[in-house]
Amino acid sequence: MQDLELMEKIREPIIDWYQMNKRELPWRKGKNPYNIWISEIMLQQTRIEAVMGYYERFLSYLPKVQDLAEVEEEKLLKLWEGLGYYNRARNLKKAAQLVQEKYNGEMPKSYCNLLELPGIGEYTAGAIASIAYDEPVPAVDGNVLRVVSRVVASKKDVLEAKTKKEFTEKLQKIMPKQAGDFNEGLMELR
Repeated sequence: MQDLELMEKIREPIIDWYQMNKRELPWRKGKNPYNIWISEIMLQQTRIEAVMGYYERFLSYLPKVQDLAEVEEEKLLKLWEGLGYYNRARNLKKAAQLVQEKYNGEMPKSYCNLLELPGIGEYTAGAIASIAYDEPVPAVDGNVLRVVSRVVASKKDVLEAKTKKEFTEKLQKIMPKQAGDFNEGLMELR
């Protein structure tokens, strides 16, 4: 059976599984693209359990894009302290400033526009666009690559860029209308 056929067969079961089993997480309350963005940046190379307190504290001080765009760097870095990779925090502020200038403080509503923001790559843009707006784009990280690799019984090295590109292109072809639930389901599977 072809990879695409196998991937198509898992769409509905993954969405159903996710809707029944998803964890209650603060960034899943509603579909606020700002909250999703902050969580995705914080979750890079960090476990959910480790991020929870940082996320809540960060949003209590900086609940909107405008707040992030205007915060003093010293305060921003203090809020980020413990998450490491301080360049991520600096890129958050740069991106928030661009959102203020170019999009009147509203997060861009498309994958392509999200990619223009500093610190947002293909995975993060896919996560925000699909979860917040149900744009049918994949959000492919290491875990998603491992899950899809198992589904299609691939022996390809998921650490290679060409494998990621190939799986991303295939996932793009089978993205359902409930793109956010599908992507989050893939993210949650282990």
